[in-house]
Amino acid sequence: MSPWEKILFNPVHLFRFPTPENVGIRTSITIGHRARKPLTLSIPIMIAAMSFGGALSKSTKIALAKAATAVGTATNSGEAGLLEEERDAAHLFIGQYNRGGWMNTPDKYKRLDAIEIQLGQGAQGSAPQRTTAKNIGEDFREVFGLHEGEDALIHSRLPGVNSKDDFIQLVRRLRDETGVPIGLKIAATHHLEKELQIAVEAEVDFVTLDGAEGGTHGGSPTLQDDVGLPTLFAITRAAEFFVRKGVMGDINLIATGGLVTPGQMLKAMALGADGVYIGTAAIMALVSEQMVKAVPFEPPTSLVIYTGKMTDQLNIDQAAMNVVRYLNACVQEMESVAVTLGKTALSDITKSDLCTIDPFIAKATGIQLGYVAPENQDRFFEETKPFFHTFEGQVESHSYMNLH
Repeated sequence: MSPWEKILFNPVHLFRFPTPENVGIRTSITIGHRARKPLTLSIPIMIAAMSFGGALSKSTKIALAKAATAVGTATNSGEAGLLEEERDAAHLFIGQYNRGGWMNTPDKYKRLDAIEIQLGQGAQGSAPQRTTAKNIGEDFREVFGLHEGEDALIHSRLPGVNSKDDFIQLVRRLRDETGVPIGLKIAATHHLEKELQIAVEAEVDFVTLDGAEGGTHGGSPTLQDDVGLPTLFAITRAAEFFVRKGVMGDINLIATGGLVTPGQMLKAMALGADGVYIGTAAIMALVSEQMVKAVPFEPPTSLVIYTGKMTDQLNIDQAAMNVVRYLNACVQEMESVAVTLGKTALSDITKSDLCTIDPFIAKATGIQLGYVAPENQDRFFEETKPFFHTFEGQVESHSYMNLH
């Protein structure tokens, strides 16, 4: 749904020179500049929220945490309790204050490097979700604090937050208690600006926007396919809103949902995101060399999903190293783009470094149209503006060019 392939980077040669190859490209980002304990990452790619038990096996979560630690980035707990083995393996750990309530006590959230208040996700919106007791093992029950036979329920609302003021008070309380960056995660939506206005009033440190391409293994097809706003347009609108409100430097923007290639990730950053989360891509990298243990008789997911039949056969260290290689490759390719753009930091890449071959994307995002020179942008759109006339009661649309 996000047509990333219709957006291109603009290399430089003479009017601005490329970056010399002996000049290092800065890749680090800091989340929560206003927090007492900001979170600094070596790279702008983080491991997305995928919960232990509700989604992934313990071995998979440990492997992801080890990989994140090796490259100096953070991993995310997802909607779960505190898994001790994951916490131990993760040098930088973002935990979700979640609608199930499993991370929402001081003994747990005070051990986090950042707190992400989870109100929704791209693949499910804010719909509730239930994991039935038959799919909950002893280790799952222990981490989530469940009784035997009890289902794990994610509510549609965060317990205790039933008004705008409730949310604002929660943000302030968590900030005062912990000092770490406090963020908000929501599903991208056409109501975006109204949602972000409350985040601005609450003075959150970051907002995670999960586009409609966000993945899950458990949501219903209609929620996955028909709910939300594509990542590309959500990030553009959020960045423009933060600029209008004068908080672009104060509230970090994190993009997630369907980002797989380093080009897609860097385009999201050029449009205003400070960093990105990857989920499905990380899992595919993690399991890549070990798929042969499962196929052809079982799917590769049987190695990583909590309810999978072959989770005991996942080699944690090998899995972690595959994710490290993938992340390193992504960052190296992003650095190469920065060099050809004449930039010395990934964070310096902006919308002005992009063009598009789609007039509708140009109009929606403010990216210049590559068909014509920069000084001819306004003239192009003026000359191709559709006009309407009525003929025998029918409204017909015409334009000098077929912009479709």
